[in-house]
Amino acid sequence: MKDNDCCSDGGISCCSTESSTALELDHHRQNVRKAYAQVAQADTAGEETGVSSSCCGVSDDAAITSLISTRLGYSDQEVAEVPAGSDMGLGCGNPKAIAALQPGEVVVDLGSGGGFDCFLAAREVGEQGSVIGVDMTPDMLSKARGNAVKGEFGNVEFRLGEIEYLPVADATADVIISNCVINLSPDKAQVFREAFRVLKPGGRLAISDVVATAKLPEQMRHDEELITSCVGNASLILELEDYMSSAGFSDIRIEPKDESREFIKDWVPGKNIQDFVVSANIEALKPTGDV
Repeated sequence: MKDNDCCSDGGISCCSTESSTALELDHHRQNVRKAYAQVAQADTAGEETGVSSSCCGVSDDAAITSLISTRLGYSDQEVAEVPAGSDMGLGCGNPKAIAALQPGEVVVDLGSGGGFDCFLAAREVGEQGSVIGVDMTPDMLSKARGNAVKGEFGNVEFRLGEIEYLPVADATADVIISNCVINLSPDKAQVFREAFRVLKPGGRLAISDVVATAKLPEQMRHDEELITSCVGNASLILELEDYMSSAGFSDIRIEPKDESREFIKDWVPGKNIQDFVVSANIEALKPTGDV
């Protein structure tokens, strides 16, 4: 094959397709990054994004934010024990509730936002453990790092990176958590391959995310508002199971929570998104024989 060929058949059409796909993926990530940068900036400024109950909306009213978080499964005590500003009302569940964290463990949080779940995990693993938060949005990263300083969390660090290409070494984590972030990825199969790589043998996934219970109409899948609201890019449960098993995970459990439709319907009012998606607990193990 010549240097300027992209495929063995001459390369022009294949090269064009690959380039188009890469551009589409990048466009998707840029839209998500922009939306969450606006969330971080609005929260820091004490402003509203306009959708206080959305998975990507915040409110300058601490009581409203606390209410949103308790609806997602956090206790009042958990909300109260993190630095002010780290609970932004984001997410669709409480991954720590299913993570069974132990003192001394290493936790990696995919899409760590303002650091809320990282700080809760840090209290569970203690000073002998550590937590690494990864987020692709610089504004979120700055916010989380500032929150860590305010809360004097010496066992938490935040790294800039995409969850498809984690800035974390092989076999680092005992547990990977994530809260309503993987649905945003345009390449979920790669996310789970990276999660598998980063986990130690015997390590586990403990994820809260949005899953599709019915195939979304194409119009919804291409709606940028729905994508950044954690709906338009949600995968069917069978698709997620395939991504995870193909990555090497075992003991895969995806538990949809039908009661979540009650708060999901408020994310994008008037579009009946609750008919297509729910929040789910997603768990799996990396077999002990894998390195």
